[in-house]
Amino acid sequence: MKSPCESEGIFFASDALHLKEIFDPFFLKILNISRKVQSNFTPIFALSMEGKTLLTNTALNYTLDRLAFEVYEQHIDFSNLAFISIQPRGLPLGKRIVEKLSILVPDQKILHGALDVTFYRDDFRRREEVLVPSATELDFSVEGKEIILIDDVLFTGRTVRSAMDALLDFGRPKHVELLVLIDRRFSRELPVQPDYTGSMVDVVKAERVKVEWTDDNTNNRVILFSSDQ
Repeated sequence: MKSPCESEGIFFASDALHLKEIFDPFFLKILNISRKVQSNFTPIFALSMEGKTLLTNTALNYTLDRLAFEVYEQHIDFSNLAFISIQPRGLPLGKRIVEKLSILVPDQKILHGALDVTFYRDDFRRREEVLVPSATELDFSVEGKEIILIDDVLFTGRTVRSAMDALLDFGRPKHVELLVLIDRRFSRELPVQPDYTGSMVDVVKAERVKVEWTDDNTNNRVILFSSDQ
């Protein structure tokens, strides 16, 4: 018989009682389950409301360093290279990557812009809420340039597709690459793959990955939480 709360993904004390014919009796003694606990229906385990931390501030900083070095290895000469962050969540990541690269190549100018894709999305007419676009900031031409698109989380691939459509309205780049902090590789709906990946995460579609940034970079982190949290 299914647990009354199985659909919620929570394991209750009463569930353990249903399993006493399967598990070793010592297991039940360790859990110390009593009839009183069962009547109160007290949960033994539940996910934290804040979610699970995938990357701590230290781990995230190391990941940013590695991404910057990978870009540097592929593009030693930055004269024809430009970074374009996909608004809004790709912008904080893009700024930090550019800052780290500026330390590696202090004598080279690094172009960085921001691209809004709100009205290029294939679902924007299907949404009930009013869409508020972010600013597109491109003070350079993309014609003939090598472009690195930047976003925080690669999920279905639809945001990247819309970014490609938006980018081509500004010119014809020579080459386009994709840099992401988190790749949800089993959630793709379009044939989009990153060239630079911070970390790959295998999660179910109902779970969400969020990147949190602080102004002083002392508490940046990546967390995983369920969609109903």
